[in-house]
Amino acid sequence: MLLIHCPYCNETLPELEFAYAGEAHIARPQTPSEVSDEDWAEFLFMRANVKGLHYERWRHLHGCGRFFNAVRDTVSDKFVTTYPAGAPRPALDSLLETSAEGGK
Repeated sequence: MLLIHCPYCNETLPELEFAYAGEAHIARPQTPSEVSDEDWAEFLFMRANVKGLHYERWRHLHGCGRFFNAVRDTVSDKFVTTYPAGAPRPALDSLLETSAEGGK
């Protein structure tokens, strides 16, 4: 079972409390009506599929209902850190060091 920490409720709960909401830090086009069909399809459907640390967006569905971001290791499926939506993404190199040490 995955355990996920909600940065708003400050609780670590089972994955069933949360809903995955896609890749984090994806910027919507400023003027969607001016984007070509090909570019719009690229924006909607193409995402990174990294092996290792990945920035994700989650929602605490059965709690506060708020969206937040997380860094999850796609190899081990462990969450390295979570942080509020709108906060800058943490640097991967510092997270790799923390992850290697076994901390959060």
